[in-house]
Amino acid sequence: MTVESAEDLLPAPIVVPTRSADLDSLLTREWLISNRLGAYASSTVVGCNVRRYHGLLVAAASPPTGRILALSAVTEQLVRGQTTFELATHEFADTFSPRGVVHLVEFRNDVCPTFVFRLADAELTKQVLLAESANAAVVRYVLRGGAGTLKLWPFTPLRDFHHLRNVHEPNAVCLDRTETGVMVQDRLRPEHAVHLTARPGSFAAKPQWWYRFHYRVDIARGQEGFEDLYTPGCFECQLEDGQSCELVASLDAPASVDFDGTLADRRARLGRLAASVGESADQATRRLAAATDAFVVERRFPGAASSATILAGYHWFADWGRDAFISLPGLLLATGQADHARHVFRTFADHVRDGLVPNRFDDYAPSAHYNSMDASLWFIIAAERYLDATGDWRFWHEVLQPTALAILTAYQAGTQFDIRADADGLLTGGSHHTQLTWMDAALGDEVVTPRHGKPVEVNALWHSAHRILAERLRHTDDERARHYAARADLIAHAFVRVFWDDERGCLYDCVNERGPDASLRPNQILAVSLPHSPLSGPQQQQVVRVVAEKLLTPYGLRTLSREDSRYRRRYGGSWESRDRAYHQGTVWPWLIGPFIEAYLKVHGNRLLALMQAAEMLAAFDEHLAEAGLGYVSEIFDAEPPYTPRGCIAQAWSVAEVLRAKMMVQVRLHGQ
Repeated sequence: MTVESAEDLLPAPIVVPTRSADLDSLLTREWLISNRLGAYASSTVVGCNVRRYHGLLVAAASPPTGRILALSAVTEQLVRGQTTFELATHEFADTFSPRGVVHLVEFRNDVCPTFVFRLADAELTKQVLLAESANAAVVRYVLRGGAGTLKLWPFTPLRDFHHLRNVHEPNAVCLDRTETGVMVQDRLRPEHAVHLTARPGSFAAKPQWWYRFHYRVDIARGQEGFEDLYTPGCFECQLEDGQSCELVASLDAPASVDFDGTLADRRARLGRLAASVGESADQATRRLAAATDAFVVERRFPGAASSATILAGYHWFADWGRDAFISLPGLLLATGQADHARHVFRTFADHVRDGLVPNRFDDYAPSAHYNSMDASLWFIIAAERYLDATGDWRFWHEVLQPTALAILTAYQAGTQFDIRADADGLLTGGSHHTQLTWMDAALGDEVVTPRHGKPVEVNALWHSAHRILAERLRHTDDERARHYAARADLIAHAFVRVFWDDERGCLYDCVNERGPDASLRPNQILAVSLPHSPLSGPQQQQVVRVVAEKLLTPYGLRTLSREDSRYRRRYGGSWESRDRAYHQGTVWPWLIGPFIEAYLKVHGNRLLALMQAAEMLAAFDEHLAEAGLGYVSEIFDAEPPYTPRGCIAQAWSVAEVLRAKMMVQVRLHGQ
C-alpha cells in the first residue's frame, strides 16, 4: 500500500465544536501528542491547563524519563486596529482570565491538535507539534481574513513534571538574549534551560510572574493544585492575510523544527498504522491503531545504544514490564511493527535478573525495580504471540527462547521475593508486605489488595508458559520438551484442585496460608483466555458466564463483585481514597481483551457470538472522543455513568481494546 493510499485510511479528525458546549464539560476533554523520546504536549480542547502535567513542551531529558515541564502555556493576543482579542484561557482560584474560549469556535484532534478562533471577520488557526527526535515544540499560528499583530507571552516553569512551581525567590529565574530569541534558566536549578524563538518576530523582555494558576483535576485528586508561572516577555509577530508565525521552544539547546516536514512525516506514519489493520476496519479501530504510536518510544541507557520501550500511560507513567508485554501484541503485532517489538523484547531481556523481568525502570536513575511476580511470565506469552504473528524463529532462538528458559529455571528453583514452585507445582511468592501482581496498590506498609501466595492469574500464566516451551522445544530438544510438558500436566492438575470452586462454578482469586480467597475478581478470566488453559471446556464456560454476569461493564471488567463489602463504586478523592478503590471495583479496560478472547474461545466463531462480542466493545467507539481524545483511559468508575479516571491514555487499554476489536473483525470478515 502506498503512503498516499495509507494516508487515505487515517481516521477522520475528532472535531469539538466549542461554542455548543459549556466550559466545564470542555475542560474534561484533553488532547495529547508525543514524540519518539517520550516528550509530550497536552492540554484541554480550550487550551486551559487543568493538571500539573499539562503543557506545550514536557521534555524527556533522559529519554523517556527525566521529564521537565519547559513550556506550560502561551498567552496570546491578536491586535487589529484598536481591538485586542485575547485567545488564551487560564483558570485561577476564583475566575478565568483571560477567556479566549469566547473566540474559539472549533478544536480538531487531527494529526496535530488544531484550534480555530473566529475574530470578527478574521480567522486564526493554532497548531501544536513536537520535533520527532528532539526536546522541542513548535506552535504555529496562521491568520486569514486580514492583518494584525500577534503577541505571545510564553510561560516557562522549568520544573520536574510531578512538582509545582511556586515563587519563593522572584529573582531566581534569569533570562539571556540569544541570536534567535531568549534563553530562560533557573539560577537555583541551572542544569536545564529553555530556549524560545519566534519567526518572524521580535522579542521584548518584560519578565513577569503570574500567580495562583488553578489546576482543577489535581485538586479533585486531593493534591496541591496552585502554581505560580514566569514569563520572560513578549514576542511580537506582524501578520498579513494568509501569513504564519511559529513559536519554538526547546530544552537545553536551540532547535529548529521543520513544521511542514515533521507534520508530513507524522501524517505518513499514522496513516501506515491506520492502514495496518486493514481497509475493512472501522473508524474506531483505525483510530486505535494510530493511537499506538504514542506509546512506543526510545529508551537510553548510559554507555549503551538506544533501544525501544513502551510507556505505560500518559501523563505520569514510564515503562513497566508487565504493561509492556500485555500491551505488545496489541500495540505492535496487531499493527505490523515487528521491528519495534524486537527492540522492546531486547530492552527488557537485557535487564532480566534472577529470572525477573523489570517491573519498571526508574524515573530518575538508569536502574530497574524487580518487584513483580508476573511480568516475566507475560514476557513469555508475548514471545509466543510474536512467534505466531511473525514466524521469526531466528529471533525466537536468539533472544526469546533463552530468556524464557532462564525465567522458568529461576522460578522453579526460587528467586527474589520468595517466588518459587511449590511442592504441588504451582507458583507461590510474596508476603503480607509485598504487592507482586498487577493489583499492586499500597498505602505505606498496608497492601490494599493482599494477594501473596498463589494468585490465580499468575498460575494460569505459569501453566501456559510451560505448555509454550514444551511445544516450541519439540523436535529441537525433545528431552526438555517432555520435561516442560510433564511440569505443565502437574501444574494443570494442581490448578484445578486448588483453585476450582465447584459451588460457585468459578475460580478462587488467590490461595495462601489462610486458605482460598473467594473474592470474585476478574483475574480468573486469564485461565481461559491464555494460549493454554488448565481448565476443562465446561469449566471454561462457567468462568466466562460468572465473569460476564458479575463483572462485565461496557468499558471492561470490574475488579471486584458488587456483592463484596469492600466494593467501591467510584474512584476519586484523596490519594488514600483512590488507592482503596483502585482494585476494589474500579473498571479496567485492558481486561476486555482477555474477556473477549475467552468469550470467543468458549462460544466459537458463530455469527451471534461475534455480534455479541462486537456489541461488548461498542462503547469504546464513543469513549475515544470523550476524555483523552483518540485514546482509551486507564480506568473507569464501577457504576454508571462509568466516568473515565486515571491516565487519559493507557498503553494496555489501547492495546487490548484494539486486539479485541481485531479478533472480532477478522472472524466476522472470515464468515
